[in-house]
Amino acid sequence: NSCSCSMFGLIFTSLSLCSGTSKPKGFHVCVSGHDSGPVFEEEPSSLIYPEGLTEGKVTLSCQARANPAASYRWLLNGTEVPLGSERHTLVAGNLVISSPEPSRDTGSYQCLVINRCGTIISRAANLKFGYLHDFSPDSRSPQTAYEGVGTFLACQPPPHYPALSYRWLINEFPNFIRADDGRWFVSQVSGNLFLAKAEPNDTANYFCFTTINLDISTKSTFSKPIPLSVLPNGMNALNLANIQTLNICSVVLTVHFYNSPVPKLRWRKVDGLMPSKTGSSAEGPTLVLPDLSFDDEGVYECEAYNSEGRDTHQGRISVQAQPDWVQVMSDSEVEISSELLWSCLSSGKPRPSVRWLRNGHSLALEDSGMYQCVAENKHGTIYASAELRVQVQAPDFRLNPVRRLIPAARGGQVMIECRPRAAPKPILFWSRGTELLANSSRITVAPDGTLWIRNVSRADEGKYTCFAENYLGKANSTGHLSVRDATKITLAPSNADINQGENVTLQCHASHDPTMDLTFTWALKGVLLDLEDPNSYPRPPLSSQQENIGDLLIVNAQLSQAGIFTCTAQTVVDSASASARLVVRAPPGPPGGILVKMVTDTSVELWWSHGHDNHSPIGKYIIMGQSSMSSEWKKMRTEPANIEGNAESARVIGLMPWMDYRFQVIASNILGKGEPSQPSARIRTQPAAPTVAPSGLGGGGGDHHELIVTWTPMAREYQNGDGFGYILAFRRKGTAAWSEVRIPHVESSRHVYYNQSLAPYTPFEVKIQAYNRKGVGPSSQTVEVHSAEEASINATALSAFEIQVSWEPVQQLSIRYWRQHEREAAADRVRTAGLEPTARVSGLRPSTRYHVAVFAYNSAGTGPSSPRTTVTTRKPPPNRPPGNVSWKIQGSQVAVRWDHVTALHNESAVLGYKVLYKHEDQTVLKLLDKTKTSVSLPQPKDNGYVVLEIRSWGEGGDGPAHEIIVSRDSGEKQAKMSPTKPCKPMS
Repeated sequence: NSCSCSMFGLIFTSLSLCSGTSKPKGFHVCVSGHDSGPVFEEEPSSLIYPEGLTEGKVTLSCQARANPAASYRWLLNGTEVPLGSERHTLVAGNLVISSPEPSRDTGSYQCLVINRCGTIISRAANLKFGYLHDFSPDSRSPQTAYEGVGTFLACQPPPHYPALSYRWLINEFPNFIRADDGRWFVSQVSGNLFLAKAEPNDTANYFCFTTINLDISTKSTFSKPIPLSVLPNGMNALNLANIQTLNICSVVLTVHFYNSPVPKLRWRKVDGLMPSKTGSSAEGPTLVLPDLSFDDEGVYECEAYNSEGRDTHQGRISVQAQPDWVQVMSDSEVEISSELLWSCLSSGKPRPSVRWLRNGHSLALEDSGMYQCVAENKHGTIYASAELRVQVQAPDFRLNPVRRLIPAARGGQVMIECRPRAAPKPILFWSRGTELLANSSRITVAPDGTLWIRNVSRADEGKYTCFAENYLGKANSTGHLSVRDATKITLAPSNADINQGENVTLQCHASHDPTMDLTFTWALKGVLLDLEDPNSYPRPPLSSQQENIGDLLIVNAQLSQAGIFTCTAQTVVDSASASARLVVRAPPGPPGGILVKMVTDTSVELWWSHGHDNHSPIGKYIIMGQSSMSSEWKKMRTEPANIEGNAESARVIGLMPWMDYRFQVIASNILGKGEPSQPSARIRTQPAAPTVAPSGLGGGGGDHHELIVTWTPMAREYQNGDGFGYILAFRRKGTAAWSEVRIPHVESSRHVYYNQSLAPYTPFEVKIQAYNRKGVGPSSQTVEVHSAEEASINATALSAFEIQVSWEPVQQLSIRYWRQHEREAAADRVRTAGLEPTARVSGLRPSTRYHVAVFAYNSAGTGPSSPRTTVTTRKPPPNRPPGNVSWKIQGSQVAVRWDHVTALHNESAVLGYKVLYKHEDQTVLKLLDKTKTSVSLPQPKDNGYVVLEIRSWGEGGDGPAHEIIVSRDSGEKQAKMSPTKPCKPMS
C-alpha cells in the first residue's frame, strides 16, 4: 500500500512490502552477499549545443557501479534510442550523438542501467540547440539628449536562445562602457543602455554588443551604430524605471534613474526586515540577494532622492524551488515472512508529486529488485533508488557469538546478548550448564533473546549457552560469567557557593574490585566533561593523581559552570555516582522585554523585565541610547536620575525631537555591571518647532544688481521635523521694513536677491530663522551684507585642459571655479599674488562648461565675489599618437615620416605637429602645419644617438607622443616604441 501527505511544501510517501514464506521470484539469480544492484555514479546533465555545428558530437554521461557489471540502454522522449548506428554509439555507458540535428535530436534523454539484481532509470537530461542571429542591417535612427538629463538607447537584440549578456561600445572596439561609471547602466534583461545624466562629451556612436555562452562555445555580435547627440539646457526630472525580478538562486533587482544632480539610491523591504546579506548593494542601482531563501520573498522598494525631489518604484520577489530530498530509502535486506516500510520525504515549491518505480517500470510488489522514488514539480525531477533483498538462512553464530568472558559486579545486574543470523527469526532459549533457564524474579529472557540477571551473586558464576532454532536448522554459543566486587563512592563531593572568577575543588573518592581498573568521569548538568585537555578547566588537580581519588579543580569559575556536578567512578562491570551543586554568583544577566511607550518630542517611557540576578540582588539600572546620527551608545538622562534595582520602568529625557533612537537597559549589583539587554525597537520622537537658528550667516559678491546671502545648512539633529526650510529676512540699512523669502530646501545654503535698481556695494541687514511643519524657530543675530561691487572679469579657453582668467589689478586674488551642475561650495581655488591681472587655471576637463569668480583676500580673510562668468573648455586633442612612424639616415640628415592623425567628432581638429629633437645637452622643437607629415633633422655625431618625440597639436592642446631612438649605425627602420601619455602643450 502507499500513502501521501503534504505540509509546508513537503511530500511524504511510504511503500509497505510484506514478503511471504515462499522464495521470491528470481531469487536464485541475484546472489545475496555477493551481487549488488546498480547504483548511479554519474547521471546525464542537460546540454545546449550550438545550432549549425554539424561536424561535432554530443556526449551524455551515464555511469553506474554494479555486480555483476551492468548493461545500458537510452530513451529519447520515452522511446528507445537505436544504439550501434552511425549517429548513436555507446561508450562505457555514455551516449555519443554524431552530427546532431535540432529536428531529430532535440528532447529529453534518460539512461537505463540493468543487471540481474534489477534496473534503475536516470533523471531526465534535455538536449537543446542554441543560436544567435545577426542584428538587423538597417541603420539606426539618431538619438538626441539634453545636457544634465537622462536618456536611454534601445538594444533591440536579434533572435536568440538562451539568454544573452549585454555590453555597449562607444565609437569603436574595444572601447566598452565601464561598469563602475555610476551614470551608465546596462539592463541584462532588455539590453537597453540607460544614461542618468548626459554630458557634452557623451556625444558619440554607440553599439549594442551581445554575447551568448553555450556549453562548448561562445558567440558575439553587435548592432549598427546608434548616433547620440547631447544638446545644452536640459530640464531636471526625477524618474525611476525598469525594475526587474529574476527567479534564480541569486536574485538581482535593478533600477535606473534619470536626473541631475545624479540622485542617491536606497532599497528597503516593504513587508519585512531588509536581509543583511544585501550588503552595500542596498545603496546602489542593483540589489543583490545571494543564497536566496524563502525568507527573502516580499515587496522591495527603491527610493531615489536629491535636492530636486524623490521618487520610488516597487517590485515583488516570489521564491520557488525544485524538489529536494529530505528523507530517502536505503538498501535493505529483509528476512522472509517479515515486513518492510520504505519512506521518501521531499520538499519543493510548488509542492512535488511523488511516484514509485520498480526495476524502471510500474510498481509491482512480488519480487526482490531495484526500487526508485521519483519527486517532481515544474522546476525539476529527482530520483532516489535502493535495492531490496529477501533472506532465507539457518541460525549462524559465526559473526555474532556470545561473549566468551562476561564480567559482572556483585549486587548489580548483567546483560548477555544472543544475536545469531537467521531468517526467518529463530526460537531462542538459554541454559546454565545443563539447567534450562526460565523467567524468575532475578532472571529474564527478553523477546529478542537477551538474558538479564539482577542482584548478581558469586553463585551465579558459570557457563551460559544460547540456543537458536528455525525450520532450516539449529545452532548455539557459550560464554562464561565472572562475578567481581562492586564499586562504591567513599567520599562524595560537597555543595559549594563562590563568586565568579574564584577557584574551587570538588572531592570524589571511591573503592573498587582490585582486579579491575578504576576511572573517574565528571558531568555538568548531565553533559560529560572533557578532562583530558591540560589547558582547559575544569580538570583534575595535580594532587588528585591517585587511583582511588577523582577530585575536580575549577579555576576562574564562570556562570556557565554553575549547576549540578556528578562524579562517576566506573570499572568495566559497574559504576557508582554522587552529585553536588555549585552556585556561582556574578553580575546580573541582561534585562528582557524592552518596550518603549508614551513617546513625546523630548522624552520616552521605557519598560523592561528583570533578568537573572545571578544569586546577588540587583542594585540599580542604567539606560543607554543610540541615535540615528551615531553608532555610539551613550548613557541617557532619566527620571528618576537613579533607577533602583526593583524598578521596571523609567522615563528617558533630554532627547532631540524628530530623531530615531534605540535603547538598552543594563543592571548592576555589588559584583559589577551585567550585559546590556537586546536593543529596543527603533522609535522616532515627535516633531517640534526648531529651537536654534542657522549659523554662518554672511554673503556678498555676485553679479551686478545682486545681493547674495549665504549660511550653513542646518544639520539633521537640529531640524526637529519634516517640511523643513529657511525664512530669510533682509532690508536696506537704515530702513524699517523687512522683506522675507521662504526657502523650502534643507540643503540650501545661499539665496540671490536681484533688483535692477540696486546700487553697487549697498549695505543690507539680514537675519535668518528655520521652520518646519510644527512652527518657526528663533531668529539669528542680524548681520550686515553688501550687494555686488562693480568689477570686471573675463575667462578664455586656452585648450581642453586650461583657461585664462583676467581682471582689474588687485594686490592679492583668489580664483574660484566649478563645473556646471556642481554647487559653488564644492569649487576648486587658485590664489595669485601681486598686481598680475591674469592667471591660468589648469587640470580641467575637456568640453566642459565652468563658472568662474574672483575674490580679493588679505590676512583678515576673503572679500566679496566678483560677478561670475562662464567659459567652456575646448574639445580634447586626439588620444592617439602619430602612427606608422619610420626613419631613414640620408647623409648627414635623418628623414622621419608618419601617418596623419585624424580627429574624431568629439576631439579638437589637428592644426599641426610638434617634433622634439634631443641629443646630449641640445633640445630643439620644430612646429609643422597639418599638411607636413615628414621632417629632416641632423643625424648624431660619432656613435651617439638622438631621441625624437612626435605628437599632434591643436586648439585642445597636445596629443600623446610617439618616441623613437636613432643611432648612426641604424638604417631605415620602423618605429616600435610605445607611445607616451597625452601631455600639456610644449611651448
